[in-house]
Amino acid sequence: MTYFGVLILHRYKIYIEGWAWSVSEKYILACDSMTLYVKPKFYDFFIRGMEPLQHYWPIRDNSKCTSLKFAVEWGNNNTHKAQAIGEAASKFIHEDLSMEYVYDYMFHLLNEYAKLQKFKPTIPQGAVEYCPETMACSEQGIGRKFMEDSMVKSPSDSYPCTIPPPYDPSTLQGILHRKDSLTKQVELWEDEYWRNKH
Repeated sequence: MTYFGVLILHRYKIYIEGWAWSVSEKYILACDSMTLYVKPKFYDFFIRGMEPLQHYWPIRDNSKCTSLKFAVEWGNNNTHKAQAIGEAASKFIHEDLSMEYVYDYMFHLLNEYAKLQKFKPTIPQGAVEYCPETMACSEQGIGRKFMEDSMVKSPSDSYPCTIPPPYDPSTLQGILHRKDSLTKQVELWEDEYWRNKH
């Protein structure tokens, strides 16, 4: 974040979902600060590839204040580990969530969803097609560069099941179990911290 031209860094960022889909989640995870990730009710597609203690610090949703206080205490006493967690999340977002991958995901998702439709879509009479190039033409400077960089050149040649190779059920269960175990480990540390405080 910049404030009067001076770069201000924060050791922690908090992610907590609101009432609808959150566009801020990926930006918070991408900022090199350790994300204090309050357990959500809904998950974005990319969070499946991220792990507690590697990419974010899990925060309980039923006792946020005490959970956040413990996370900050831990981070202040383990600054290098906290920094590594923030950097790993940022690296994941920048590399594994590139626009090319997002467009591939969206293309294959919509393509598979279209197979479930029971009607044939038609183009309304009088509709006008706009190409990305036309939309970018009126932009100047950095705005134009961002629009050109995010243009879809073409979808991936691979089918959704080959990007990446699908998990077999035991591997997927292992990943889910590991994430759950890591979250429980943090909760045990937190419980012990508060027991020793009293």
